[in-house]
Amino acid sequence: NKKFKFIKKNSYLLDLGSSPGGWAQIASSIILNGKILAIDIKYMDPIKNVKFIKSDVLDEKTKNIVINYFEGKIDVVISDMAADTTGNKSLDSIRTNQLCADVIDFSKRTLKPKGVLISKLFMGEDFIEVKNLAKSIFKNVNFFKPKSSRRESKETYLHCEFLKTL
Repeated sequence: NKKFKFIKKNSYLLDLGSSPGGWAQIASSIILNGKILAIDIKYMDPIKNVKFIKSDVLDEKTKNIVINYFEGKIDVVISDMAADTTGNKSLDSIRTNQLCADVIDFSKRTLKPKGVLISKLFMGEDFIEVKNLAKSIFKNVNFFKPKSSRRESKETYLHCEFLKTL
């Protein structure tokens, strides 16, 4: 958020893969007049001004809850989702990047036209497909590796903004 300043005091923010709650804590300290919904298949301790749902966001019922909660459109979608690691770096990359692609598709349906998507992905053989998908939906697409990420890690983040009109 320091780099791109996408969380505002009145943002409607969806935090996917929210446990243990780092992004939700940051968002709750900035968002004063908006809404924050955090979703994860793992438990997350309560955070002030954050509604948490223990569920799978890829489930249609959960997607409908999200749409109804925000009464339509969202300003920011943050996804820190990653597949459980198997030890096979190629497979882990593919599985996590598929989650990223699913989030991009969901964001297309739920973000406001000037909305922002931040999503974790791994550098791997399917990175180009995820990049091309993002570029087909958003006007601005950037990649960044936070200082907190280990240098040898394949982890990087996708920053997308401004939906293309169809």
